[in-house]
Amino acid sequence: MSQFSTEDEAELQTLLRKLLKSVKDRISGAPSVECAEEILLHLEETDKNFHNYEFVKYLREYVESSLGAVIEVETENFTKGEGHAVGSGQDTLVHAVTKNTRESTQYKQMMQTLKQTMMMVVESLINKFEEDQMKREEMDRKIQHQQSISQYADNCSDSDSSFNQSYAFIKHEQLQVIAEKLDPGRPREVRWEALQSLCHAPPSDVLSCESWTGLRRNLSTALTDPDPELSDKVLQFFAKTFSSSPLNVTKDIYASIGNTKTLEAHFLYHKLSFPSGTTSIDANRPDMARLLKQMRLMNDFQKEVTTFWIRHPEKYMEEIIENTLSLLALHSEQGMSSPGSEKSLEPIHLISLLDIKATWFKKWMHGYYSRTVVLRLLERKYKSLIVNALQQCIYYFDSCDALSEETLEMIHSLEHQQIGPAGRTLYTSKELEFVYFVHSLCVLGRLVMYTNGRKFFPIKVKKRRDPVTLTDLVVILINIMYQHPKPSCGETALADTMSPTNLVMEVLRTLCDRTECAVECLYQIPVIETLLAPLITLLTGKLPKLNSMESALTHTADTLARIATTERGLSLLLYDRNLVSAEGESISAAHLIVQFTQKLLAKELQVENSSSMSGAFIFVCRQMYNTCEGLQVLRPYSLHECIAQAWRTTSSMSERVPTPVPGAPPALASQELQSVVAWEEMLLDNLLNFAATPKGLLLLQQTGAINECVTYMFSRFTKKLQVSRCEKFGYGVMVTQVATTAPGIVALQSSGFVQTIVVELWSALECGREDVRVVHPKSTPMDPIDRSCLKSFLSLVNLLSSPHAVWELLGHRALPNKTEYNLREMATSVLDLMDRLIIINSDAKIHSLFNYEQSHTFGLRLLSVLCCNLDSFLLLESQYKLTDLLLQGQRDNVTEPPSGEGEFIIDGLSVERNHILVRICAVGGPSERKLPPRALQKGNDPYPWPMVSTYPLPKYYIFDVPKILRTKQESEIGAFLTSSKETERDASWMDDCRRQFCKIMATKSNTLTGYVLADLLEMVVLHLSSSSNDCFFPPAEYKVVDNSVKTRSLSSVEQLGVEISLRYGKFLKLLREDSEQDLCLLLKHCQEFLSQQRVKVTSELCGYPGHDWFASTVFLLMHGDVGRSLSLLLRFSRLLPSAFLWPPRLHSSVHLPIEIAQSAIHPIYSCTAHYVEMLLKAEVPLVFSAFRMSGFTPSQICVQWLGQCFWNYLDWPEICQYVTTCVIMGPDYQVYMCVSALRHLQQDILQHTQTQDLQVFLKEEPIQGFRVSNYLEYMEGLERSYRSMVLSDMRSILPRSS
Repeated sequence: MSQFSTEDEAELQTLLRKLLKSVKDRISGAPSVECAEEILLHLEETDKNFHNYEFVKYLREYVESSLGAVIEVETENFTKGEGHAVGSGQDTLVHAVTKNTRESTQYKQMMQTLKQTMMMVVESLINKFEEDQMKREEMDRKIQHQQSISQYADNCSDSDSSFNQSYAFIKHEQLQVIAEKLDPGRPREVRWEALQSLCHAPPSDVLSCESWTGLRRNLSTALTDPDPELSDKVLQFFAKTFSSSPLNVTKDIYASIGNTKTLEAHFLYHKLSFPSGTTSIDANRPDMARLLKQMRLMNDFQKEVTTFWIRHPEKYMEEIIENTLSLLALHSEQGMSSPGSEKSLEPIHLISLLDIKATWFKKWMHGYYSRTVVLRLLERKYKSLIVNALQQCIYYFDSCDALSEETLEMIHSLEHQQIGPAGRTLYTSKELEFVYFVHSLCVLGRLVMYTNGRKFFPIKVKKRRDPVTLTDLVVILINIMYQHPKPSCGETALADTMSPTNLVMEVLRTLCDRTECAVECLYQIPVIETLLAPLITLLTGKLPKLNSMESALTHTADTLARIATTERGLSLLLYDRNLVSAEGESISAAHLIVQFTQKLLAKELQVENSSSMSGAFIFVCRQMYNTCEGLQVLRPYSLHECIAQAWRTTSSMSERVPTPVPGAPPALASQELQSVVAWEEMLLDNLLNFAATPKGLLLLQQTGAINECVTYMFSRFTKKLQVSRCEKFGYGVMVTQVATTAPGIVALQSSGFVQTIVVELWSALECGREDVRVVHPKSTPMDPIDRSCLKSFLSLVNLLSSPHAVWELLGHRALPNKTEYNLREMATSVLDLMDRLIIINSDAKIHSLFNYEQSHTFGLRLLSVLCCNLDSFLLLESQYKLTDLLLQGQRDNVTEPPSGEGEFIIDGLSVERNHILVRICAVGGPSERKLPPRALQKGNDPYPWPMVSTYPLPKYYIFDVPKILRTKQESEIGAFLTSSKETERDASWMDDCRRQFCKIMATKSNTLTGYVLADLLEMVVLHLSSSSNDCFFPPAEYKVVDNSVKTRSLSSVEQLGVEISLRYGKFLKLLREDSEQDLCLLLKHCQEFLSQQRVKVTSELCGYPGHDWFASTVFLLMHGDVGRSLSLLLRFSRLLPSAFLWPPRLHSSVHLPIEIAQSAIHPIYSCTAHYVEMLLKAEVPLVFSAFRMSGFTPSQICVQWLGQCFWNYLDWPEICQYVTTCVIMGPDYQVYMCVSALRHLQQDILQHTQTQDLQVFLKEEPIQGFRVSNYLEYMEGLERSYRSMVLSDMRSILPRSS
């Protein structure tokens, strides 16, 4: 088959034609002939079907028949000479045979024959193609006269690309001829044929030819030709060119289409006047159809050009933008004349009709690259566009009352419009005015988003004496929203995206989401007054002028809620008292909103009360009361009770729905029942958000709905739903807040929340992912707590942070300690985790874990964090004997040498156990004890710290206490106290004492320790308790009789607390060896005294009082003198500071309102911690934000610090100064103390927020470097700003009758 016959050539021609048809799309997409050649040359590499083409199969058979014998001979010769080719020799064989074959005579003869034959085949194909092309052009000329001249959507859309048609490559000489034929002086038929040829040519060839400049000029002339066929053809060519040309060319084409002078002449020549009265414009009218096509092509280009113009010089973009703006600025002086005079139809009206929502402008303003050019040109040359847009909005606002009946109809028709023969063709003047208003509103809404855009304001417009400011514009928009007509029943389901209300709300939402925009545009008194005007009118008993009451009020509430989510907006609503209430008082917006909401819930307003509208206004209140400062303002209104009452009413309605009976009419329609359930959930959701703050959680608990609210939160949490549309974070903070209290943790347990967290942890820790195959095993964890378990670990830390949580979940619960554990048995409770992961005291527990070391390390890490809370540790130690278990674990973890004692095995578990043993045994602040690190060191001795296997601890972990020397300053305090004893103390003595105290604290605070400090504290308490004005609690009769209290017994928890206190006191050299009985006696007296002032708790939530750390602190402060300690505590119990410094003082106390006494929520949490969060947000916002992001709350760590009197967090001198400061300066200093400590830790807090271990850091690490004296001046500043609020609220803990 070395020669081709005539039949072979015909077959080759057919196969080649098929191949070219198969790759037609690839070739036609090539921008040049060279690129098309490259595509064909690399077809085998890029086309997976290459070897399936018949042409390729034919050539393969031809090569095999021509060279098969040669290849066999060469292969045989090579294998005889070299042996058999295997392995790496295979490549050598192939290369050698290929080389010899290509040098053979047969190969050269085959290639020559193939080339000659293919040249003849290709030439035949080209000739046949030219004949077919001539026939096609003739057919096109015949068909063209039969086509409709108004195929706008088909002919003008740039989606009808030239790449979708068949065309041949064209030579430059042919393009020169086409350019000459398009000369305006040529006959119409000649120009038509030239345009036909041009449309079939590749745009890349046309644009790269030398005659393009003249050709473009002739095309621009043809575009304005009266003959619609010619202009349509030019538009068709331009549309194809746009999609395949670089910007430097398309900008010229765009300039040709949007030629300002040409279009202006066109508008004036055809006298395109704006329709008036009953007249309308017809989109099918030839001149109008041409304009619409031209404008639409321009608009399509405007919307697409933003995707690529940044890759080109800025001057190209400037030309396009300036051409557009100059076109749209045509006729501006006639365009905004008075409505009664005749107006001209302008390009802005047509662009509004084609792009109603100004998508082109939004895209141009999106990127900084183009936005700067647009704003610069608008400011310098085309500000009239902005003025006209503003004027149109004002005109619509002034006339929207008259248009109200027609607006809905226009919206409905315009939303579903489709320009063309199949759609609408007639547009009235009102419709054109409306689309121009929508377009203008969208342009202005986008303009004011940006700083330089807002600089255009104020703007002077006609018929307004004063320029229109930004505030004026927003007020106008809100009033437009108010006047939008109420939709009829049949249209409520329509998503009327072009309704003025929705358009205005879109602008307002955008402004709310941008801080700078909101400050300049929304956070203004006139705007707030406009938003609240309907509320004030309704509260006065009148009806506001609103076309759709429910819609307008719901949108108002939505805007107010968005304003309330920001700090600046919330402050404006809470504190700016520029509004006049229904009673004529000047009040803030927050008071007005909550009054209106209460009236809505009570159904006392003249308005159709729908659940959606009520829910919207409750949501506004919620954005305020879920912050500490907002709750402070709204608390007097008892909104939580109003919402709870509405929830109870709704809940009873849904419960009363009877079981459906066949044949009986339903009591409630399914839709109505759904709305009742939705309203019930909405009320629960809003009630739940009271739990965002400590005081709010107390209010929620008092409603009796905390269990239902937590259950609802759990249902949303499991679905991973947001807290609200305005909330950036999930339910983490709220869960942590709830878990801090006894009723909260009980609600979390009963809802299933705790079980879900435990199961998730167990799945991540022990089960792994079920969908991972064995071929992709899980990586070996490098960290003690793997990243997959970190989230569950932090959730458990948050959950068990409070001793109340540990008590409710583990108190009086024995470990299962089974003899055998099923491998499939999952942990479902905290008790199970304690049994399976922490207290591993049998082989059965070890064998039940798939990842024993990793899981046990996790458990020990959790135990370490739990033991940081001394009360939690006492409970766990008293129930489970943790210390003995850990010591035994250390003793078991040694080698077994043939003789002598074994050595400790240093592994992850022994290091973790060692850390916990030191932590729970050594008591002290940052400079009083040393904790061993958890990480090993490099070198020969990776763990140089002593291992603990028996108590007492090695001295390595305990620092020596410095001796306290008497100094001049101490003598000064002593002299002051001595002089006070000798003279009668008057009312000014306390002021003198405070000044003297502050002076010593500022100069030499480290001398304010020892006996002098005890004397100072004792005298201050004596002085305050002797004054009826300073006594807060009524006097209580208590006879100190040692024999009667000695019969009382201390619980195991209290006994362990005594041991820790004695250990710390002896370490500080404050107590004698025989002080145990004295401390026990003091605690028994305190219990006896306080038990006489406690109510009988009917609730199961008695709370977990733990050890009395304040009494132990006083005992150490008085150097173990039980008489002085008891005397001071009894006098101190009458003072207000005792309520907050001495936690057992108000535990279930008769002095509290009965509902608070039975709630098990202590004032330290609901008052002190609440104000810590409030002040932290105002004074140290970065720290507050860090807590929010971590899911932890400042109240949790503060309750822990205060509950154990800063033991293990501060050194003993700082603890003494903390107590003395709060007694002398006032109980509100407890709040300032916590804020100061968190401010001191700011850098550490921010760093550990990044590493996602903030909770662990705050609980495990002491407050390094903190000195009360260094922050006393800062605390005095906080006192000046906040004392009136904080101290008054602390005083309000007693019932008003007291």
